[in-house]
Amino acid sequence: MQKNIMSHILAIVGRPNVGKSTLFNRIIGERDAIVHDNPGVTRDRHYAIAEWAGKSFTVIDTGGYVPSSSDIFEQAIREQAEIAIDEASAVIFVVDATTGITALDEEVAAILRTSNKKIHLVVNKVDGASREADAAPFFKLGLGEPVTISALGGRKIGDFLDAVTESVSVNGQDEPANVQLKLAIVGKPNVGKSSLVNALLGKSRTIVTDVPGTTRDSIDSILKYQKEEIILIDTAGLRRRSRIQESVEFYSTLRALKSIDRCNVAILVIDVEQGMDKQDLRILENIVERHRGVVIAANKWDLIEKNDLTAQAYEKALRNLLRIYDYAPVIFISALQKQRVYKLIDMAKGVYAEQTKRIPTNKLNSLLLKDIQAKPPSSSSGKEIKINYVTQVKTNPPAVAFFTNEPKLVQESYKRYLEGRLRHHFGFNGVPLSLYFRKKK
Repeated sequence: MQKNIMSHILAIVGRPNVGKSTLFNRIIGERDAIVHDNPGVTRDRHYAIAEWAGKSFTVIDTGGYVPSSSDIFEQAIREQAEIAIDEASAVIFVVDATTGITALDEEVAAILRTSNKKIHLVVNKVDGASREADAAPFFKLGLGEPVTISALGGRKIGDFLDAVTESVSVNGQDEPANVQLKLAIVGKPNVGKSSLVNALLGKSRTIVTDVPGTTRDSIDSILKYQKEEIILIDTAGLRRRSRIQESVEFYSTLRALKSIDRCNVAILVIDVEQGMDKQDLRILENIVERHRGVVIAANKWDLIEKNDLTAQAYEKALRNLLRIYDYAPVIFISALQKQRVYKLIDMAKGVYAEQTKRIPTNKLNSLLLKDIQAKPPSSSSGKEIKINYVTQVKTNPPAVAFFTNEPKLVQESYKRYLEGRLRHHFGFNGVPLSLYFRKKK
């Protein structure tokens, strides 16, 4: 069963320089966010999947929240923090034990009290038992009992994570899977996502305009196709038009993540006139990170001047950009002219079939062990690495285990080689693969 990691979202907010990014890094177990003593360094917020005690959830790191500032960067930070609060299941409000309550803390607290969200008040920089009393003044904020931690030192982080994940389901214990195929239509604002949904449904199910971000929320529609009911998830653009482009991208990305988590296969819509850019690739990375199948729909193909070689040249250029994601199938469509929109559905169904298939163990071993023998793994330590056995341990998403005497010594380049051989023999078109290396018993 796929993990529903976006069903519980924790947004970390607070004024600048209280240790939000340090806490974010502590929760996800790595240095992902930039940590610096200068206020406002974390201007872009970060998303990450975290896991605690068998529970997976998404955590959002936001920049320092300055409610009343007119500074353009602080406006962007404020807008993004407000969006994060709006979308989150619960909010982690971080304050600083060493400075006590500030006027900014009180402003943020006043906003959070009206959010109708579960608020975890976290007093950071409590580095020892002697500083526990420094948390007492924060009761005044009216957000319940403060939790004391040291994000930098890791003090009481376990107790804190137990509390904030109390309502998160253990992996595999979510609601039973729906038998209907779910396709998420994702992409940047104004690439034609809603137009595609309308073309498939044959009616104006969602509002379509030239204004980016017209779609306010994710909208589910049922497509009846070849005696099958398929759920189409049309992802949101912006809740409100923003003067600051960073907030536009933030909101559309966050809503896309939630839709990706709910789907079986994601259809990434790009604009052929604009080509694939960093934001498109970021969405694609999020699809792969969530182990969902993917089809790339290059929309507005009717607007391109072309000959018999145009599609081939465009796809070649696109695959050079995709690099490690070049297993994603590409189809050229026009939502406006309804060109190849149903072929797109057939392609997505094919990807889902690839995502749920199981390869017999004898086939895996008979083919892959020959590839391994032809090109054995090398080790920088000089130790001989032997891979003796291969088996598929999971479907939807597919995962393959390789049993070896030295699992920690298998290099990334060799893992890519093995993934390439798996795709060569067995396809897995449009499907992210997970490879595990386990100690031979």
